[in-house]
Amino acid sequence: MDFIHLNINDMFDFELALLFRIGASILFAFLLGLEREITGKFAGLRTHILVSAGACVFTLLSIYAFKMQVIAGFAGVNDPARIAAQIITGIGFIGAGTVMRHGNNIYGITTAATLWMCAAIGMACGTGMFDIAAVATIFSLIVLVLVRKFERNFLSSKSY
Repeated sequence: MDFIHLNINDMFDFELALLFRIGASILFAFLLGLEREITGKFAGLRTHILVSAGACVFTLLSIYAFKMQVIAGFAGVNDPARIAAQIITGIGFIGAGTVMRHGNNIYGITTAATLWMCAAIGMACGTGMFDIAAVATIFSLIVLVLVRKFERNFLSSKSY
């Protein structure tokens, strides 16, 4: 797509598509954040939504913004994988902040993992891969809800 030769209607449609991608990332993260909020975990709705929306925006910037700079004549590198790698690293840092140790018990690892998954879902939305984002959200909810019930019912030797 040649960004310099877009007319106003095409540009409006393009920006609307970008807004839709951000909105989808917020919706999917809302579902995961809601589960964490309902179960009283360290990071809830706002954190999950912000992680997913941020990952989506960074992905959009890595795909489109740097390409526009190169087309407009500015020197630059259009390598979306560089930004993706930094999103993954940054979310690992944020996730580490949700892990707490109290005596022999460690809390927050699952919440850290859901933040990591929210970043992946946001990145999927940023690339327009809504089917992957939806499936990842559904599978994550299945793991969070059904596996917790399985642990409580069949693995009762451990406290959850």
